[in-house]
Amino acid sequence: MTTIQDIADKLGISKGTVSKALNNAPDISETLQKQVLETAVELGYTRLRRYKKPTRRLCVIVQKDNIEYLEPHHFAYDIIMGFRQMAEPAGYEVEIIPLDVKFQREITYDIFMLQNDFAGSFILGFSLGEPWMKEFSSSRTPAVLYDNHMIGNPNTAYVGIDNNEGMELAVGYLKKLGHQKIGYLSSALGSHIMQVRHRAFFQAMHSHGLKADSSYAGCSYYLSECMEKHLPRLLKEGMTAVICCQDTFASAAITQCQQMGYQVPRDISIVGFDDIPLAPYTSPPLTTVRQDRTELGKSGFYALSSLLNGVSIGTMLLHAELMARQSTAPVRSEEQDRRMAKE
Repeated sequence: MTTIQDIADKLGISKGTVSKALNNAPDISETLQKQVLETAVELGYTRLRRYKKPTRRLCVIVQKDNIEYLEPHHFAYDIIMGFRQMAEPAGYEVEIIPLDVKFQREITYDIFMLQNDFAGSFILGFSLGEPWMKEFSSSRTPAVLYDNHMIGNPNTAYVGIDNNEGMELAVGYLKKLGHQKIGYLSSALGSHIMQVRHRAFFQAMHSHGLKADSSYAGCSYYLSECMEKHLPRLLKEGMTAVICCQDTFASAAITQCQQMGYQVPRDISIVGFDDIPLAPYTSPPLTTVRQDRTELGKSGFYALSSLLNGVSIGTMLLHAELMARQSTAPVRSEEQDRRMAKE
């Protein structure tokens, strides 16, 4: 096990200087402190070994620009509550750390964790382009990533729902309602989970024997562009149902369809993904694929606890659940269309 003396020997400085650098002493320069911290991380030093007792601090790291978490109606609020419900009774102190890209560029993940005495982290809201995402491929401090998969690092784990199962449920439900032409609307594929759901849509369509080529999907970075450009195109191509990557997109799709003179679900069925608190209160209430956010938070702790105990867990996926509400209905028959045209 790496000791302070090992760090001192590596750098050719005294043990006392290393100790001061690790404890942010004011008489140690920033340059030397950075060098000590980087060497400590490189050698695998942790404060757990230093104090010879279990480290009892964990953190939930939230990319504040990508995910909301402060209020009960925010998406990540229940995830964090679920994590705390398991971690705090187990004797851990949990701190919530909001950060952005600028913060990640100023300090590395491992050094941040070492400086703040955190034994491990639960990571929420990170896109693929985040600076720390590159570090997670080789980081030493245990990290559990929600909706992000890191290959090859035994110190990281991935938790989420089974998005393939969720998309299978959505497509299968629409097929039972008679829908054959089903479109898909998505935000830009700049996150792991958006890529997973995009692939899952086409896999589900094929597994249910339904036609689906690239024109059946529309992806845009801006929600407004997706609604104004891709949704009208899908309707023009004769789609009778549309699955959206997120409930926010589905809610916007309902509004856009209504503004274009379509009735939901009479003319077009809409399905969302996530079952955010708003979903039952859209007009009409939104059919969606639910992920139990409290259980996801608990799973985050289970996975992190495993990593802290030397069990190199890779992926933990919860079952998805379809919440059927009034934004979906059986597809209209040609006879119904003719009758309505006469009326």
